Amino acid sequence: MMALRWGIVTAGKISHDFVNAFNTYPNKGDQVIVAVAARDKSRAADFAKTHNIAKVFDTYQDLAASNDIDIAYIGALNPDHYDLSKLFLESGKHVLCEKPLCLNYKQAESLINLARKKKLFLMEAVWSRFSPAYIALEKELNAGKLGDVQFLEVNFGVPIHNVDRLAKKELGGSAVLDIGLYTLQLAQYVFKDEPIKVTAVGELNENGVDIVDTIILQYTGGRRAVLNVHSRVKLWNKATVVGTAGRITLEDPFHFPDKLIHVDGKIEEFPLHTSNLPYNFANSAGLVYQAVEVARCIKEGLIESPRMSHQDSLILAKLEDTVRKQVGVHFDVDSKDYS
Repeated sequence: MMALRWGIVTAGKISHDFVNAFNTYPNKGDQVIVAVAARDKSRAADFAKTHNIAKVFDTYQDLAASNDIDIAYIGALNPDHYDLSKLFLESGKHVLCEKPLCLNYKQAESLINLARKKKLFLMEAVWSRFSPAYIALEKELNAGKLGDVQFLEVNFGVPIHNVDRLAKKELGGSAVLDIGLYTLQLAQYVFKDEPIKVTAVGELNENGVDIVDTIILQYTGGRRAVLNVHSRVKLWNKATVVGTAGRITLEDPFHFPDKLIHVDGKIEEFPLHTSNLPYNFANSAGLVYQAVEVARCIKEGLIESPRMSHQDSLILAKLEDTVRKQVGVHFDVDSKDYS
């Protein structure tokens, strides 16, 4: 099998971090980044120079039509996820799309149906799922080290309420879609069920975008998750999983932690590889682990990852829709239907 060839769609901050993590990781296997496209070609050219990428395409359509790539990494703003993912899937390319997969459930379902129809790999880039610390947590849970898991508390707060991508509705702004998603996916990862009740309260800015959310998820058997999402202040961004036999803590930043505290109090560290180029976001070196998983899945002929499946993305989208509805955030696309 030839090397898996990646095309990078957009040249923004998260794309920089993904490519930086990818290029500097020594154990990524037989895969390579070969092309980039952005709306501003000069920006794409600068990006290619920074990251030593061979080809720059004038448009996303040209990149999608090209025979030079097998898979697209889509690092665009939230409102563009659906259309860009659809473009590349319809052009016969696999897709790894940044989270949230889409703005709502209807878009996500449409995209997943298309990927299944075309027999192409599609995954929402919930990179947390591939963290060595998350895998260690899962092993502890499966081994019954916590006993009967009853409670999860997660806090995620960073002062980004004035950042356009979160603050403006036309850019798909929403605290629950930007950082709250990480708290929701962890609840899903721990409890493996859909909640039987969702209760959310929030605060909206002048654009009708949620900037603070508190979410309570209730599950069968009295299990519960309490999730605090805040875009005005920095919280202690850790997650604690509590069972009848003790607790496990994913230390700050819980969404890709380099430290886990086991039931017995032992601290386990998970160092990340280093790079000469700086990152834009915390622990972004870990973005490469999802690329390793994508390559493994495609090599094995899978169209989804068992660690972040299509069903996982659909449940996540449904939860995000429910939270937005309860706190009063409506996007124009919520009124549209998707085939």
